[in-house]
Amino acid sequence: MFCPSCAAALPQLPPVTCTNCGAEHWRNPKPCAGALVTHRGRLLLVRRAHDPWKGLWDVPGGFCDPGEHPVLTAVRELEEETGLRVDVTGLAGMWMDTYGSGPGDGAPPDSTLNIYYFAELAGPDEPRPQPGEVSEIRWALPDELPGAHELAFPDQELPVLEVWKAAMQAGGPARTPLAGDPRRQGPVT
Repeated sequence: MFCPSCAAALPQLPPVTCTNCGAEHWRNPKPCAGALVTHRGRLLLVRRAHDPWKGLWDVPGGFCDPGEHPVLTAVRELEEETGLRVDVTGLAGMWMDTYGSGPGDGAPPDSTLNIYYFAELAGPDEPRPQPGEVSEIRWALPDELPGAHELAFPDQELPVLEVWKAAMQAGGPARTPLAGDPRRQGPVT
């Protein structure tokens, strides 16, 4: 692995300080966001059309762009993958996971911070899978959710799906204001 600042070889994987230029390098988690879209008591799921984990079921979402608030990431990724527009109605929770196989040189996979939001449709309910991203879209009842062997990220998605199922058993996801939501102007009331 090489220093992105001066191209010198690094003595070890991050966290490390480059012995040539003194730049510090860290393995900070990459932020991601996803949308748990509920419609008529069902959850929206997508089947991945690309590697890694091609052919497995996933909650729509992805990596945050630089400076992008996770709420906006969840909305953007959902629309990119399915063509659907949503309103985020509350925070479901945050989970840590890993993604990929690492950047090479024996490095471990990237660490990710995954923020999931409850959402509901804000427009037509006919999804359009984005070729190359999504091969299939399905709406699943709580007892129709995929098992661990069918999920792209079972270590995080199984607990996420359990949170969604518990919310459905309690009458549906709660509507909660999101402090710091970039879509709102003025104070949270």
